[in-house]
Amino acid sequence: MKTITYDKAHSIDQFSLQIRDLPMPELGALDLLIQVKSAGFNPVDYKIRSFRDADSKNLGVLGWDASGVVEKIGDHVTGFKVGDAVFYAGDLNRPGAYAEYQAVDSRLVSVMPRSLDYAQAAAIPLTAITAYEALILQRTTQYTAATKVLVIGGAGGVGSMAIQLLKQLTPATVIASASRRESAEWCKSLGADHLLDHSNDLQEELRKIGLEDVDFVFCTTQSDQYYDVFQKIIRPFGHLCLIDDPDTFELSPFKLKSISVNFEFMFTRSMFDHEPEVQGRALTHVAQLIDEKKIRTTLNRKFKGLIPNNVLEAHSLLESGKSIGKMVMEF
Repeated sequence: MKTITYDKAHSIDQFSLQIRDLPMPELGALDLLIQVKSAGFNPVDYKIRSFRDADSKNLGVLGWDASGVVEKIGDHVTGFKVGDAVFYAGDLNRPGAYAEYQAVDSRLVSVMPRSLDYAQAAAIPLTAITAYEALILQRTTQYTAATKVLVIGGAGGVGSMAIQLLKQLTPATVIASASRRESAEWCKSLGADHLLDHSNDLQEELRKIGLEDVDFVFCTTQSDQYYDVFQKIIRPFGHLCLIDDPDTFELSPFKLKSISVNFEFMFTRSMFDHEPEVQGRALTHVAQLIDEKKIRTTLNRKFKGLIPNNVLEAHSLLESGKSIGKMVMEF
């Protein structure tokens, strides 16, 4: 089968992904064999490319956000049939979706929204699961009409889903941060109640909309840059959730206000086989919300063809930090 793969970890300046024929994936008892129709691009793709060599498990195939058609079903799989149109985010320890076919644990998969095409659906899974686990499944914050949630990086893939899920599934006031006019407009179109410019001091930006603090900060990017202001703008007994990868993150300063801090990493369930079915159910709920027109796909750019140049351009945009919504590669 045709894939896009690499051998050694490398920077974008040394980009060396190439087309390569690999054997068809072996199917486990709980797996689905998917003919991939479209693969989403995410920051995790270039991060893995930057530090992890190819090995006998991952084969150097990136991409963990996809949609496609079920071609074959493992012996212990239930709830799916050959021909189902599905969407999913896979497992970092297995080959990804920059390939014509992919084997995926069926518990991570859902039938995709009926109202979307494959490209629109591929833009959703990884970001939707991340936001869903961090904001909806978490038990730290009990949302009320008085709850104020700040989403830092609201125009990114995860931020875009976070705004929509918060608006549809909670009564909270949603504040999004963005630094450019086009990204601010994108956040507003998704339902954000207020907008902050994160290139300015966030405490001052909050004061401009009449607030001194918030109950929950969901930080999708550059958490080390906002470290000092977190301690100022989160209320006592408030909550901070991070999804990025700061070099260090000292928790002691958060003790004074009894602020709880946690990381969200949506691959934890697949890597440790910890209730992976939760993610399949989350995607089913998201698909329902989409078909009911309560939330929408965050697809903002589509590349045509399983070719390395598409990956190079998408990774470059992601690393620039200026992409809005999601990008996908349609096969």
